[in-house]
Amino acid sequence: MTNPAIAVVTGASRGAGKGIAIGLGEQGMTVFVTGRSIDHSDATGWDGKPLAGTIHETAAAITAAGGRGIAVACDHGDDAQIAALFDRVRAEAGRIDILVNNATHIHHQLIEQAPFWEKELAAVGIIDVGLRSAYVASWHAAKMMVEQGSGLIAFTSSFGASCYMHGPAYGAQKAGVDKLAHDMAVDFRPYGVRAVSIWLGPQITERALVAAEVNKEQYEGFMAMAEMPQFTGHIVHAIAADPNGDELSGHTLIGAEIAGRYGITDRGKTPPSHREMLGSPRDPNPAVVY
Repeated sequence: MTNPAIAVVTGASRGAGKGIAIGLGEQGMTVFVTGRSIDHSDATGWDGKPLAGTIHETAAAITAAGGRGIAVACDHGDDAQIAALFDRVRAEAGRIDILVNNATHIHHQLIEQAPFWEKELAAVGIIDVGLRSAYVASWHAAKMMVEQGSGLIAFTSSFGASCYMHGPAYGAQKAGVDKLAHDMAVDFRPYGVRAVSIWLGPQITERALVAAEVNKEQYEGFMAMAEMPQFTGHIVHAIAADPNGDELSGHTLIGAEIAGRYGITDRGKTPPSHREMLGSPRDPNPAVVY
């Protein structure tokens, strides 16, 4: 796949998903962006105040960046809405070259420094919208990709798959999507479809900017090393367009490292990897048991 044209980015009203979608738009792609924020945002920052961002605003930003943005209202906790999303992509675009699974339930206590049992049980929602929802979206996308004989499914993950980060629910979701990429790549191998998981570094997002204000000591130095989400969008596009990209399928990749393969920088800089401090992805296991 030398010229990926059609992408779906889930959870793109704001945050990493929005930036990744704009990054794909900067490569000239048509990008379907999903989320629950349609006319206004119900999301709040760590200070409890509303966060800006809607799917229509993201779609407009993609178009302004040189691509074509298409907003699709979708609650990724509802399988029927996910199915309708991919029915629409098939009807309007006829194919899908890239799926970025980014939609994730962000509980308001996520970054609180407290043990998991002192947080609300609702924090486990990241397993439903984040892990399970990524499987469902991939299931639908896979059917189209296998038919066309090409495609890339990418999962946004983090070093929290390796180290303790934000508690066990967050860690389980990140480790889970890494394993989805690993195992889906095995099934995709005969069909020309790729699956990767990408560990993002700290992201400059609306919510992160609030966190940096609310938890100044905890986030000291955060902004100096944080990545713009568009950086990951450029990486995803490069992997999809790489004629030798099959060799990456099934791997969990550190974005700051794999970017060097393609000469991609973030605002002219190479972000730090954090491997030595936060851990390394697991290498793919070649064993296959049916």
